[in-house]
Amino acid sequence: MSQVGKKFPNISVNAMNEMGDTFKLNVLHEALDNKKKIILFWYPKDFTFVCPTEIHAFQAKASEFEKRNTMVIGASCDTAEVHFAWLSTAKDNGGIEGVTFPLLADSNRQLAETLDILDTQFIGTEDDYVIEGDNVTYRATYLIDEKGTIFHESVNVMPLGRNVDEYLRLIDGYTHNQVHGEVCPANWEEGKDTLSESRDSVASYLAKH
Repeated sequence: MSQVGKKFPNISVNAMNEMGDTFKLNVLHEALDNKKKIILFWYPKDFTFVCPTEIHAFQAKASEFEKRNTMVIGASCDTAEVHFAWLSTAKDNGGIEGVTFPLLADSNRQLAETLDILDTQFIGTEDDYVIEGDNVTYRATYLIDEKGTIFHESVNVMPLGRNVDEYLRLIDGYTHNQVHGEVCPANWEEGKDTLSESRDSVASYLAKH
């Protein structure tokens, strides 16, 4: 079931930073207490293949998210200790050394289960079953506003990496709507024409485009 329009779950999760500090992080409280937007992106596993390319891509755009008053948080079901080992591994050896945003360590899968993003495969009957595979998350992404409300979610299968620039565009569009009350048409980017919610506005826009 979609989480869009709902408050992000009020669940605290272990997290790790680049300094090796383990701490509790509550995404909802981060948004509310700091009056920031948040992009939370889940990836399947540390020390894999597509995952480090995404993490470095988010890091490369960290300053762009900061300009938009947006906090970046990564997440997987690995432990905090595994996160730190990966953070301590050089980029040219498949690691994510140099990444500065926190990584959630949802090793008990409470938050992932609440969001319903686990690739869970049950084998057997309702009363007698086993879980096949590693029970890790899809590539799920959440954009959360300053009031803790989810305004975008997307879920990719494991082999398909994300386009980080698209999330910047979505944040720009949502912020424009917050500030100006105007809506953003297809393929909108900052600086392009927007619409008021009227037939005349739509007709004028379509005539020009």
